[in-house]
Amino acid sequence: MPHATAGDGTRIAYQVEGTGAPLVLLSGQANTHHWWDPVRADFHPARSTVTLDYRGTGDSDKPREAYSTRQFADDVVAVLDDLGLERADVYGTSMGGRVAQWVAVLHPGRVRRLVLGCTTPGGPHSVPRDEAIGRSLAGATPREAARILLGQMYTPAWLEGRHGLWTTLGDPDMPLYARRRHFAASEQHDAWDALPGIGAPTLVVHGSDDTFNPAANAPLLAGRIPGARLHLLPGARHAYFEEFREVASPLVLDFLDAPATA
Repeated sequence: MPHATAGDGTRIAYQVEGTGAPLVLLSGQANTHHWWDPVRADFHPARSTVTLDYRGTGDSDKPREAYSTRQFADDVVAVLDDLGLERADVYGTSMGGRVAQWVAVLHPGRVRRLVLGCTTPGGPHSVPRDEAIGRSLAGATPREAARILLGQMYTPAWLEGRHGLWTTLGDPDMPLYARRRHFAASEQHDAWDALPGIGAPTLVVHGSDDTFNPAANAPLLAGRIPGARLHLLPGARHAYFEEFREVASPLVLDFLDAPATA
């Protein structure tokens, strides 16, 4: 598996599939590129997809220093540099949406179009999840935590009768210290003041029934980024991109393929 080298020497594993214009897919907190496995093919062959394992996850290095969403954004750019890509479309969901915000802010020339899914601007201007969700996860066994997370990710009707490997519940092999650093990076994200500087055409997508990252954050983001479009998916929860893929994936592709406006 190829690796890019970040500015501090950390090796970042990445993966490329498909053909066509590059689309960077950024996963949620404490997850590897496998987050995208159920829907990645939806973007082929119209796009080649580029994913990465965040530092602390998967096949990337796992330094013990503090992490931040800004640092993750720099890691994304290190991957683009390693691939020789000047520009790419960027689609980030959950914490990946936080990272994508910083890629667009700190490296504006590298982002052609931006999609922010089930994410938040962070900081005091954002709408936090109910504290009861965090408390229930903090005191849960791994089995209980998986059950709680599945209920946040998907609707009961979609979960009924489904079993097997879930790709959105975190990297099971991630060290505890790295998991905690991911949580801190996500919680400390605050791009509110920088969002008006995003120049890339932007689509904000969110499930209307998302309580893990409350849906009220979507209009906040869209209102803060000049010209951003907002699309709420009725009835969807946090993992809208998987459960509602038949709507969400074409929605994203249509946005990426739309003619540029003056």
